[in-house]
Amino acid sequence: MNSLDIKVLGPGCANCNNLEKLVFDVLAELNADANVSKVTDYKEIVSYGVMSTPALVIDGEVKFSGVVPSKAKMTEIITGELAKRR
Repeated sequence: MNSLDIKVLGPGCANCNNLEKLVFDVLAELNADANVSKVTDYKEIVSYGVMSTPALVIDGEVKFSGVVPSKAKMTEIITGELAKRR
């Protein structure tokens, strides 16, 4: 199974850092493999159509922007993406 490609979009604000930590926490709990990267370049962020950060992109698809979701919601999102690969 190939791993998810997850991008955390944001300039490095507290919420962006919180989102990145949340992604790693949920992946660890699920024992899931993913390539996680942080995108801080505004032009690249806007190229995803994102106007408010932080935002989360999984496999090229924007999952949400402008919020840090609850841990339960993040787990649901990542679990759903993993299920698509099985």
